Amino acid sequence: MEDRRQDSARQAALDYHEFPRPGKLEIRATKPMANGRDLARAYSPGVAEACLEIKADPATAARYTTKGNLVAVISNGTAVLGLGNIGALASKPVMEGKAVLFKKFANIDCFDIEVNEPDPVKLAEIVCALEPTFGAVNLEDIKAPDCFIVEQICRERMNIPVFHDDQHGTAIVVGAAATNALRIAGKRFEDIKIVSTGGGAAGIACLNMLLKLGVKRENVWLCDIHGLVHEGRDIDMNPQKAAYAQASDKRSLTEVIDGADLFLGLSGPGVLTPEMVGRMAPRPIIFALANPNPEIDPDAARAVAPDAIIATGRSDFPNQVNNVLCFPFIFRGALDVGATTINDEMKIACIEGIAALARATTAAEAAAAYRGETLTFGADYLIPKPFDPRLMGVVSSAVARAAMETGVATRPLDDMAAYKQKLDGSVFRSALIMRPVFEAAATATRRIVFAEGEDERVLRAANAMLEETTDVPILIGRPDVIATRAERAGLPIRPDVDFEIVNPENDPRYRDYWETYHGIMARRGVSPDIARAIMRTNTTAIGGVMVHRAEADSLICGTFGQYSWHLQYVRQILARDGLHPVGALSMIILEDGPLFIADTQCHNDPTPQQVMETVMGAARHVRRFGLTPKIALCSHSQFGNTDSYSGRKMRDALTLLDAREPDFMYDGEMHVDAALDPELRERIFPTSRLQGVANVLVFAGTDAASGVRNALKMRAGGLEVGPILMGMGNRAHIVTPSITTRGLLNMSVLAGTPVTHYG
Repeated sequence: MEDRRQDSARQAALDYHEFPRPGKLEIRATKPMANGRDLARAYSPGVAEACLEIKADPATAARYTTKGNLVAVISNGTAVLGLGNIGALASKPVMEGKAVLFKKFANIDCFDIEVNEPDPVKLAEIVCALEPTFGAVNLEDIKAPDCFIVEQICRERMNIPVFHDDQHGTAIVVGAAATNALRIAGKRFEDIKIVSTGGGAAGIACLNMLLKLGVKRENVWLCDIHGLVHEGRDIDMNPQKAAYAQASDKRSLTEVIDGADLFLGLSGPGVLTPEMVGRMAPRPIIFALANPNPEIDPDAARAVAPDAIIATGRSDFPNQVNNVLCFPFIFRGALDVGATTINDEMKIACIEGIAALARATTAAEAAAAYRGETLTFGADYLIPKPFDPRLMGVVSSAVARAAMETGVATRPLDDMAAYKQKLDGSVFRSALIMRPVFEAAATATRRIVFAEGEDERVLRAANAMLEETTDVPILIGRPDVIATRAERAGLPIRPDVDFEIVNPENDPRYRDYWETYHGIMARRGVSPDIARAIMRTNTTAIGGVMVHRAEADSLICGTFGQYSWHLQYVRQILARDGLHPVGALSMIILEDGPLFIADTQCHNDPTPQQVMETVMGAARHVRRFGLTPKIALCSHSQFGNTDSYSGRKMRDALTLLDAREPDFMYDGEMHVDAALDPELRERIFPTSRLQGVANVLVFAGTDAASGVRNALKMRAGGLEVGPILMGMGNRAHIVTPSITTRGLLNMSVLAGTPVTHYG
């Protein structure tokens, strides 16, 4: 059975690399190449202009070429993962994989370069000769001590960052894990005894970094396959190992392990025995990082020392020391300021950023990616997970700041806060487009009631509101359930301490609420008994009553159930004083910007009057995002060429709009391709009043609007903000069950923006 599983996993890995096309990388053009004009600019004669600019000022290469965002991943294949010296060609899948991680986690472009050159000096010369092409170099999988030689030569001769990830990436993540492990254990770097196994590149670099963090040299005991590295030893020695030689007559790991506070293993399986663990200091810290099998199984270590703090290199145990926490983000910060090197201060800034992030509240995105794991700071959560989207903003900005403060940045940044916002925006795609709304919301404090307060997404959104906004969350739900789920999710918030709770099962306002609801609905067939039942069971109705009674400013509901079901209660309770649901507007964030779709939910078959109101409402809401509305009324008919039902409806809506003389661009009826392609529209209808690409598509029915919305989300990778319920004066918004925590936070901010900010 086990053999079959292994064979299946092996074949799955091979298929992953082979299909649908071989390898894991491709090159894509970033500029259009559609006609002769594009060709003339991209190549001869236009390319000469960029060449001359760079010749006059080499620094402009970062403006006119990819150099400023291009990293070389270089290896000679002499120490590949746990496979050893398999050669340059066989290392290519690993180098491609490293390039993919750069792109995925930090949007850095890479070329993987495998070099058939075992001589470290010659290899260094080849790397140095590549400097004009790249903004930085990542050395990878080069055996020790050759890797030290290659890196030293390259760092001395090259004026761009050169970073051997096997050394420094591991050292940085170990430094972050050790920082937090010592905090939990109540120990300090300057006081601890370290015993390390493995005198290779990673092991030496980790020890060097721990010294920079405060560990005393005399408290470090380094062992390798030949035993303790001691003064006078000549077997298998190099200058890097010799720096840690102890003046001692002890010769083995078992002799030096007594009283060790930290075991650092970068060697092989079974090196550390349970008996040795039992002789370590109280609350021992064990970093058993050998892959695939650690120096000691964590369960075996805990059997001897139940309070041990343990990290490994494996993903199936807590605290995986994974270099991907470091290298994409340290390169991102270095590239963005044009750093000439990656110095110790930048590495320590990286350590501090990673460590601090683990101590903060876990990101909802990371929790979703690692569902079922405990992601609360403690012995089993020393460092954040690789899919924590905050790593980019926190770590890269810290690295960039350190580069500027130490004088190695050739393109220093003027505004670090704006830089961090830009980084966050590249990860949280809604961040940049939502910024004007966040800024408007900050001018007032509003109370937002969430109907489904027991949902973990709502709990995380409430926590984010308290951290990032001035708004006040109110949650409807059972206090014990909310408290249990908040604690399980690792959230610091607690009911009736950090936010108000409305308990449907037992709330002192129950009588006031059902009487209010009955007063609204008494002449619409709702008896007192029905009103009482609804106020015990229907959280959307409870939230609506709270807004009606001015105990909350806005309601957010819909994390489960049908949109139309929630909408009927919003209409019943809140549609008064001229307010009524006009339509649902969804913003879909695509690679080239946002596109708004309406009406996706409210009116299955809207009248021309309702279409007109949807257009007017969409224009108001688009302006909330700092955008100029360009609205296309979409139909199967195009500028009168078909006498279809939808065409007539949209033409009638256009007439109603014209009578109101709105102050924004709109036109119709037209096909979607004409709305999004100005050149096509110009050929079909040269006198169209709509200029440029439409950013709002209004459809003649929810079938079309919802279909386009879902297609853009599922096949074009669109990220939805919304749906925004228009026409209700921001008193209620109904989301959909697929919404994320970030989506709920965005909706809370939209709900928290005073109506005066958008007309």
